[in-house]
Amino acid sequence: MNLIIRNATIIDPNGEHHNQKTDLKIVGKTIEKMGSNLPSEKDVEEISLENLHVSKGWFDSSVSLGEPGFEDRETIANGLTVAAKSGFTAIALQPNSFPVIDNQSQVRFVKEKSRDNAMNLFPIGALTKGSDGNDLAELFDMKNAGAIAFGDYGKNVSNANLLKIGLQYVQDFDGMVIAFSQDEKIKGNGVVHEGIVSTQLGLKGIPTLAEELAIARNLFLLEYTGGKLHIPTISTAKSVELIREAKAKGLHVSCSVAVHHLVLTDEKLEGFDTRVKVSPPLRDENTRKALIQGVLDGTIDMITSDHNPIDIEHKKMEFDLAKNGTIGLESAFGALLNVLPLEVVISKLTNGKATFGIENSEIKEGSIADLTFFNPNAEWTFGKENILSKSKNSAFLGEKMIGKVYGIYNNGKLVLENGTK
Repeated sequence: MNLIIRNATIIDPNGEHHNQKTDLKIVGKTIEKMGSNLPSEKDVEEISLENLHVSKGWFDSSVSLGEPGFEDRETIANGLTVAAKSGFTAIALQPNSFPVIDNQSQVRFVKEKSRDNAMNLFPIGALTKGSDGNDLAELFDMKNAGAIAFGDYGKNVSNANLLKIGLQYVQDFDGMVIAFSQDEKIKGNGVVHEGIVSTQLGLKGIPTLAEELAIARNLFLLEYTGGKLHIPTISTAKSVELIREAKAKGLHVSCSVAVHHLVLTDEKLEGFDTRVKVSPPLRDENTRKALIQGVLDGTIDMITSDHNPIDIEHKKMEFDLAKNGTIGLESAFGALLNVLPLEVVISKLTNGKATFGIENSEIKEGSIADLTFFNPNAEWTFGKENILSKSKNSAFLGEKMIGKVYGIYNNGKLVLENGTK
């Protein structure tokens, strides 16, 4: 389609048009012209929205959908629509479906399901067969089929030698290993952060040591093997320190933090609401501030929603038995502007593409139009009516939001929050 976007403020911290207000003319998949008061043209649609801001398309490095196998939680088709209306033009899909995405046919299946969509879907292949931690999966075949990295979602690889071999093996084809880090023996039967709140509520706690010990081990393995390692959804102050030190050594390590760990604390647990039961668990206020500092100083490379739809049968139940996970795409942007400056939020939602080897188009004439539209000043409260996912397990219900997403333009398609063009 052909489109003129009127009076848009460009938010592109490292770009030549940052903080400039301009019109953008898009022809098909390309930004053809930028400038003030571009002339209207016949058969060219125009968009003019209140306080419109435009950035590069956002990328979420950790999204679970369900299909195949758990379509009752979420389908690929609806999940991509949710992501688009939440401002994301690309997502990395976790392999925790049924069957697990641990071979080339499963990678091709999910890519085929996302064909001709405004959204770009990039599969993460399981590191081990069935994500059971025993044998490496078909990593090279999955890479050739389109997998961008390899990891077992929400599962620590307890076999250090297996992780070592994986880090060595993927170097043959410039692959990257994702290592969720939580020592299961130290975690034990814990369900929440070990601290004052867990003691008050009588819930079994998970020490921060469970994460930190696993991260330290994984970084030692990376130092031995070389290669590329991504540590997702870190949640403790010591984890930030360990990764900062590893980067100073020159290790090729990246990490992400989940939106809910930057915004919420374990005080949300006081109502025993299972919607805030996540893994890693919500931490205390001092830890939240340390994670914010890790974002600001660049130690934490990207922010993820860690979107994980869970059906009501596995979520609305006794706290100890409920599954971990919260949906987060719809609330990510509005929640983040409560705790971080706009430019930092945009950088952390876009820079992750480079880590995963995904091209990040510039906002300039002649570039591919991969854009997110938003109003950074809108204030609202996140309610059930704002949930677009099939599953409703949001930890952010009732939370105040700053910033509203209008939609995206990508792959020659316009998707707006109030409808698709």
